[in-house]
Amino acid sequence: MPKASQTAYLQAYEYIRDKILNGSFPGGTKLVEERLAEELGLSRTPVREAIRKLDEEGLLEKKRVVNPTETDLRHVFEVRILLEGAAARSAAQYLNEEQLARLQECVEIGRNGTKEEIMKANFEFHDIIIQATRNPVMVDIIDRMQSIIYLFRKTVVAYKRPFLIDEHEEIYKAIAAHDGARAEVLMKEHLKADLEFCLNYIG
Repeated sequence: MPKASQTAYLQAYEYIRDKILNGSFPGGTKLVEERLAEELGLSRTPVREAIRKLDEEGLLEKKRVVNPTETDLRHVFEVRILLEGAAARSAAQYLNEEQLARLQECVEIGRNGTKEEIMKANFEFHDIIIQATRNPVMVDIIDRMQSIIYLFRKTVVAYKRPFLIDEHEEIYKAIAAHDGARAEVLMKEHLKADLEFCLNYIG
């Protein structure tokens, strides 16, 4: 996808996703491509692509909004916990020095960055670990959870979940020490803590 097209697609995707997650588009709302394109000042193509992606992620069904229930959120996160636990084990085996250094940088940004920088660093920290699996099926499954993952990430950063960055640092240390078993346990505990913290705010 050309850069301009990618930018337009992301603009449409983030706009619609945020409207769904903040309740501006209630459950059952039918999205109209033409109206959204006009609101955003975009052609219909990036809007259509954004709707297709959100349909894959479970926030839309036949262009109608599906607001995730607490049960939906738990189901998605249970899958994420299993997959990212396995990914952390793989990362301890496969990550190179450059990738490990970047993980450490993400931890530092988590401690000292702005809210926007912390959001990006949080995404990158987990993405580096997921990509370490070298398993395109696993990567694709996680990708289809991105809207729900984004909602949780936004919540833990906005409400400053206790020990969030300390947990990232411990995961990093286990991966750097090539201790796959410990990295897996720590990642699972980290994501379970994210889940319970977020449900207190979202539920």
